[in-house]
Amino acid sequence: MSDIIAARDEQEVAEAVRAALAAGKTLDVRGRGTMQALGRPSQTDLTLDLSALSGVTLYEPEELVLSARAATPRADVEEMLAASGQMLAFEPVDLGPLLGGAAAAGTVGGMFAVNISGPRRISHGAVRDHALGLKGVSGRGEPFKSGGRVVKNVTGYDLPRLMAGAFGTLCIATEITLKVLPRPPMEETLVAPVASPAAAAAALSAAMGSSCEVSGAAFLPEGVAARLPGLAGARAVVALRMEGVAPSVTARRAMLLDILGPAGDVLATDPSRALWQALRDVAPFCGLGTRAVWRISTPPKAGPELAARLTADLGGEAYCDWAGGLIWLCLPGEAAHAEVVRTALAPHGGHATLIRATAAERARSAVFQPLEGALAALTKRVKESFDPGLVLNPGRMHAGM
Repeated sequence: MSDIIAARDEQEVAEAVRAALAAGKTLDVRGRGTMQALGRPSQTDLTLDLSALSGVTLYEPEELVLSARAATPRADVEEMLAASGQMLAFEPVDLGPLLGGAAAAGTVGGMFAVNISGPRRISHGAVRDHALGLKGVSGRGEPFKSGGRVVKNVTGYDLPRLMAGAFGTLCIATEITLKVLPRPPMEETLVAPVASPAAAAAALSAAMGSSCEVSGAAFLPEGVAARLPGLAGARAVVALRMEGVAPSVTARRAMLLDILGPAGDVLATDPSRALWQALRDVAPFCGLGTRAVWRISTPPKAGPELAARLTADLGGEAYCDWAGGLIWLCLPGEAAHAEVVRTALAPHGGHATLIRATAAERARSAVFQPLEGALAALTKRVKESFDPGLVLNPGRMHAGM
């Protein structure tokens, strides 16, 4: 186990990085440790503990902006926003239970570092699309600030978008400023049966191509659907969510029924929210030990049939979010079968990330989509620009970086 260095503020973070750089040591950067099971296993000399960097530093509901230190519990932020009728519109995923940890234990910094967004990604974008500003420390031990606290003041290089999803390999984020949005007063989900993955792809495409402003669109095969709230006994279905004021939601539901046919069921606000939270947090695949779980991004029209092919070839189960563009795949054992997964994905394009696996399997397999050619060279140059000494989470995403 590596030695632990605790930092209480940005200055101490910078001092810790400079000391590690001078001593030729590497740092495993963590807040509350809720995302440690993501990515390649850490092989660092020291652990930099950021758990003391907690607390909301700015919240202006009228301006739809919030700033919080990196280790601020995300649950605290969401509770504060809910009290003002607001939300994090990108629906951050709670991977705690999937990874064998506690629910609602994640932090703002962890959410930012992994940039894994929920079902509303198709209508509102990802975490990085809502990041207005960032305070951090580079791998050189230099504090920096990028962006601002209101949209009109966000100028210069858009470093928050670059740092989001970098798993702490480019900088140590100490404070993050986010755009927040009003929470819709109601929602409904139309659940319609489908006869095949191809029919699911067609239904999802028709819904997304309409003017119904769908904010959640999923394909749920029979075995998965039966274990989700509100869908007990359901066969294979597509689920389509609409949010907003009551007259608008009612009108859009009628339009969707015209598009998909009258056979669909409708979930009201509370059961609808329960369903999409379960889909967001990959609830069907929680509690299954260390069975390998993949998160696969691909063109939406390809998703349902690709999911069916992977489960036919490898066993296990899968479902599609993001109108078919995101596949959650749970395999029957601990083996990740990375080559099979990526070979099946290659004709369609996209990327596959191994989300849950044993440490040995994560060390053996390429957890993230392998980099090639110009993309590999660019990624290496960016890493060297911000962390030339390879101090911050080296190898967490790709070997040698």
